[in-house]
Amino acid sequence: MADKEGGEFDSVASFIRLYNNLPLEERKRVVLVFEGQPISWEVARGEIINKTQRGSEILKKLTGLKIV
Repeated sequence: MADKEGGEFDSVASFIRLYNNLPLEERKRVVLVFEGQPISWEVARGEIINKTQRGSEILKKLTGLKIV
């Protein structure tokens, strides 16, 4: 289980680095469609930072798509 948590921490850190380097206008754009709803970089960041279940699933999807 420690590996899973460590891997998720690495993914969160990678996401934050990527997000921080995005131009401000890009952060408003849709990065993926999740459960039929468009998710912008800003929404994804909020969900991931607040450690919601939805944020965890968004992070997994972004990692699976090799965006993060």
